[in-house]
Amino acid sequence: MTDKNIVEVAVEAGTFTTLAAALGAADLVATLQSEGPFTVFAPTDDAFAALPEGLVAALLLPENVDALKSILTYHVVSGQVHAADVTTGDVPTVEGSTMAIDTADGVVINGTAKVTATDIAASNGVIHVIDAVLVPAGVDAAALLA
Repeated sequence: MTDKNIVEVAVEAGTFTTLAAALGAADLVATLQSEGPFTVFAPTDDAFAALPEGLVAALLLPENVDALKSILTYHVVSGQVHAADVTTGDVPTVEGSTMAIDTADGVVINGTAKVTATDIAASNGVIHVIDAVLVPAGVDAAALLA
């Protein structure tokens, strides 16, 4: 067990700098430093880099903070869910909608994001690393780029 919270563990890893910046811009750092517990499906910097050009910059603008919060909270599940407990099905997110988990061939979320590392411990939950950014149905990425 570590005494570092989810945000501290992610920042220390060095591969989540975009996620950390986004959490700051969305004013979610304090939330993910709170008691929790939370399960975070954390996209790497490479996952953010794979988004359409300009999307990350658009999301970080103050006028798009609601869309950014939706995207980030869509990566968070209440409670502490370890890899051994993950099953196929729809899982409710903190954002309010569900993500589709498929465990047939590894763990894949919404048919696009693969879990590449699991069970990274934090004092207030657990982190699973994913290779793509999840965008909830309520966020129109194309409109943000317009």
